[in-house]
Amino acid sequence: MNIHFIAIGGSAMHNLAIALSRKGDSVTGSDDEIFEPSRTRLEKEGILPAELGWDASKITIGLDAVILGMHAHEDNPELVRAKELGVKIYSYPEFLYQQSKNKKRVVIGGSHGKTTITSMILHVLQNLKIDADYMVGAQLQGFDVMVKLSDSAPVTVIEGDEYLTSPIDRRPKFHLYMPDIALISGIAWDHFNVFPTFENYIQQFEVFASLLPEDGALIYCNEDDEVRKIAQKSPVKNKYPYSVPDYLIENSKTILLHNNQQYALQVFGKHNLMNIEGARSVCNQLGISDEEFYTQMQSFKGASKRLECIAKSDSTNIYKDFAHSPSKLKATIDAVKEQYPNWKLVACMELHTYSSLNASFLSQYKNSMNGADVAVVFYSEHALKLKRLPLLTAEDVFRNFNRKDILVFNHSDDLKQWLSSLELKQTNLLLMSSGNFDGIVLDDFAKALIADK
Repeated sequence: MNIHFIAIGGSAMHNLAIALSRKGDSVTGSDDEIFEPSRTRLEKEGILPAELGWDASKITIGLDAVILGMHAHEDNPELVRAKELGVKIYSYPEFLYQQSKNKKRVVIGGSHGKTTITSMILHVLQNLKIDADYMVGAQLQGFDVMVKLSDSAPVTVIEGDEYLTSPIDRRPKFHLYMPDIALISGIAWDHFNVFPTFENYIQQFEVFASLLPEDGALIYCNEDDEVRKIAQKSPVKNKYPYSVPDYLIENSKTILLHNNQQYALQVFGKHNLMNIEGARSVCNQLGISDEEFYTQMQSFKGASKRLECIAKSDSTNIYKDFAHSPSKLKATIDAVKEQYPNWKLVACMELHTYSSLNASFLSQYKNSMNGADVAVVFYSEHALKLKRLPLLTAEDVFRNFNRKDILVFNHSDDLKQWLSSLELKQTNLLLMSSGNFDGIVLDDFAKALIADK
């Protein structure tokens, strides 16, 4: 096939482009900005656009498909030209479904944990040499690309994001995948700019569950009230609840207990233990026993940016985490505090998304950072201007987080200087953001912090 990508530089888009190129399709693309690591990865595969920008002449009747990314706008000249010529236009969720409609589809949904659960399933399948296609939202150890498409794999495992499909398709992505096996990990109001009320947000998961065939399987977190309600209403016959398994912590190491066996893990936290149980239930549906699953999970080190240790010494650990919503903040902070109860915890988060920077949503963060010994909130006034939102004040943060001793920074240099002044003995430093604190290279900064102490 001859396929052109509009907005090829996106995280999911460039991985899909690479997967199709490796599959033997002819792939071209355009974008008005391409950042790392997308740029280097596309260049290595020989499909990096020669120039930045949009060019309608790239759209010809010789194309079999155009794949449209969320970064493009409705008036994009290449999109306009594709419509004029009648070239078939897909969003990447639509295209993934077309590529997998004859396979068994496993779709992992939820406001949190879906990347990690998908990653856990893929880790086990790869270790057991079970062939599967996939799409996951983070880089995984042992996988050089985040999307795999093949003609041979009987199963595809998809991380089911609830955000919008494309500029011309306002459906949530996970409504397009038509699962045979669906998992819902939890529901906590997110994407405030798209789903203006919590009730509207919940409805998207109700629709997702309703897409299962009658003989499909719904796997769900039994500890989430909203998820449990959805499961109870679902007409699907096969329902599999999961919750936190038995475990213990010895010398800052989490050990999962099952059938009188102990499985030492490299990840920790109750949220991750629940993620493990959700992944186990999916793997059971794919013919993998509990014992096989738990044995392989012992070597799972986590997905990129999900409680990822980026620097450490004998008395200090520095983690980066994708946590940015209230429920994710609390779960991550609680996990680190439980694992290291006698260590100081400095938790630093960035308000970066549209929802988190919106004054109307900020009250959702109440008490979310109370588990940390020291709590820090960073936001950039530049980000507020780009999103055309009113400026926030430190008082807004104090009031909505319900913590008067919270530290607030607006400039990354000031934050770096403050962090560099900390005494980090017997301390965990947690850096949480879906961004990078306005330009801080977190891995390099963390290593420098450790080296200086």
